[in-house]
Amino acid sequence: MKQRLLKPFVFVACVLPLAVLSWGGYTDRLGANPIETITHTTGDWTLRFLLLTLLLTPLKRRFGWGWPLRIRRMLGLFAFFYASLHLLTYLWLDQFFDWGEIALDILDRPFITVGMLAYALLVPLAVTSNRYMVRRLGRRWKRLHRLAYIAPALGVLHFWWLVKADVREPLVYGVALALLLLLRLPALRQLKRAPA
Repeated sequence: MKQRLLKPFVFVACVLPLAVLSWGGYTDRLGANPIETITHTTGDWTLRFLLLTLLLTPLKRRFGWGWPLRIRRMLGLFAFFYASLHLLTYLWLDQFFDWGEIALDILDRPFITVGMLAYALLVPLAVTSNRYMVRRLGRRWKRLHRLAYIAPALGVLHFWWLVKADVREPLVYGVALALLLLLRLPALRQLKRAPA
């Protein structure tokens, strides 16, 4: 694929899950519980995009490809976009912006607590993903972006605690995350040794 077509192709591929979900809503094909379908779909795609962003650097190192790093920022921002849709679905369609109930949920239900924490970690990653912030933060940018390892782990835990009994799907995400972190161990050691 030509380099100039890479980003438009990836962008369309990233929007496609939302288009399918929107079409399902428009045609009334989201099942008996549409809110649950939207919540699960946006949550699944958040985790998938987070895992994809972790895969790109090992691909570059292993095969010497340059293109993975050209789409890493886009995939990270799409992870934040789907996480925001996931959160908005909960706040709006599930809780109707009842802040009292939402606060109780955060305090009383561990999977909500962990999910909110995961989202909170994604916010600074999204805000500092542009070139200006990379230059402004310098070496601190790399330290901040270590949160990219913690947020998906919290996302997997959020999913695990949500499903309670049938943990097969979150287990798949957890194993994939563990493998990706193992692939990145040399890079993590280098970051740990880097001066502040």
